[in-house]
Amino acid sequence: MRSALCLTLLACQFSPTAAQAGPWLREEGTTFISNSFSATYFYDLSQSTYIEYGLRERLTLGFDLNTAQSRFGLQSGHATVFLRFPLGEPSETGRWAYDIGAGASWSGDFISPHLRAGLSWGRGFTLGERNGWLTVDASARWEFGFSQEVIKIDSTAGLDFTPVTTGMAQVFLTYTGGETYAKFAPSIVLSPSFTKYRLQLGSEIPFDAP
Repeated sequence: MRSALCLTLLACQFSPTAAQAGPWLREEGTTFISNSFSATYFYDLSQSTYIEYGLRERLTLGFDLNTAQSRFGLQSGHATVFLRFPLGEPSETGRWAYDIGAGASWSGDFISPHLRAGLSWGRGFTLGERNGWLTVDASARWEFGFSQEVIKIDSTAGLDFTPVTTGMAQVFLTYTGGETYAKFAPSIVLSPSFTKYRLQLGSEIPFDAP
């Protein structure tokens, strides 16, 4: 089984979760930025930049950029600008949010415009004296140039081990082109007290890898 090694730098005004996305909106005037880089055993490379900004109390503006280069040199990726809104009021069972966005995808020289819609659920919990959270993010992206859709469901569980160390376990499911892909991504998030940045170290392990 071949895994991808991942390095993520997280910065600025964190919500109760250390992960990007989820149903928690940003406070007005605050920003969240995440940059990540990963490389597989076969030297397939990928990079992502994720930004959220609190426009208003109940409205968050976001930008999601993902690029990749295969071991054969093919470059691909997608970029989306989106708006996130709360859905209902928070309750003991969690909170909900939805987002709508538009952008473009590319593979080589071909560019495809797309629309995206997403739905998120999340809640915090305590385990003894430790705080944790659960989130589920579902999204559908309609690629008009490629004449296909991409459906994703990402699940995250996180738990604060110490004031500076957080453990995370994520499962990523993607359906596109009649095929389903799944990955398991364990990681550790380090939060040094001397900086506003957080560092996430982990790996992505495909379920169907030999």
